Order: sequence, then structure tokens, then C-alpha cells
Amino acid sequence: MPATDDILRSYRAPRAVMRDLLARGRSEPWVLTILLSALGVVFIAQWPRLSRLAHLEADQPLTGLMVGTGLALVAVVPVFYLLAAGSHLLLRPLGGRGSFYGARLALFWALLAVSPLMLLQGLVAGFIGPGVQMQAISGLVGLAFLAVWVAPLRVAEFEGK
Repeated sequence: MPATDDILRSYRAPRAVMRDLLARGRSEPWVLTILLSALGVVFIAQWPRLSRLAHLEADQPLTGLMVGTGLALVAVVPVFYLLAAGSHLLLRPLGGRGSFYGARLALFWALLAVSPLMLLQGLVAGFIGPGVQMQAISGLVGLAFLAVWVAPLRVAEFEGK
């Protein structure tokens, strides 16, 4: 099944999607690809905001802003691995019996699943700018991320081996 179908399904049935993803078997390169794909979409989502910033502040060249944003996203890759490990370790005393791999897959998939909403967030940031609309869409993205992360994490930790 294409990733786009799974992304759409993640909003309706995130636990079922996670079960399907775990059934594919363990593949670290595939999980890293999910993370890098999500970060790629997040990078593209920043373009309207960066363009607006470069237009409003003449001393900020667009190229420099884009390079800085890209480097920052690459730099946070280890942070996502630590966050996934931390979530696994946090759930272990609560009865979690999953693996670090399942925790990584749940987090990275959640990032990829909410990436379309991040594209919308980037458009709002670029065309409307700061304000109530930006706060509302940011809240929506945050809630969607938590919903799409927590449900699969429960599957990985409490239904896994």
C-alpha cells in the first residue's frame, strides 16, 4: 500500500496502520527513510515562511535562511532518536513490552503522517503570518501529531512482543 494511503488512514485508524507497519518486519533503513522523508516535507513546508521573512527583512537572504533551516533539520535527527528511546523507556515501567524499534517507528511515522498539515501550516505562516490563524493551525498540527503518535506508540509498546 502506498505511503500516502497509510498517511490518510493514520487520521482514521492510527492503530491499524501501526499494526500494518509493524507486520512489515524490522528494517532500520526503512524507518530512517520515513524520518528523512518527513523532515524533507517539513523543510518544504518552511519555504513560504522563509520567503516572507526574506522579503520583509532585506538583510536576510532567502538562500541563507533555507540553508540554515535545512541544516537545523538534519541536526535534529539524533534528537528524534533520543525522543523515541525516551518514550520507550518511559513506558517500560508502565508495562510497555515493546522495542526501541517500535517506538522509533511510531514517532517517525507520526511525523510523516502530520507532514501534510505542516504544509498547510507553512502556507499560513507564509501568506498570513503570525496571528490567530497561525496559532489555530499550529494547535491543530500539534494535536494531530500527538494523536497519531500516542495511538501507534500504544500498539508498539502494549500489543507488541
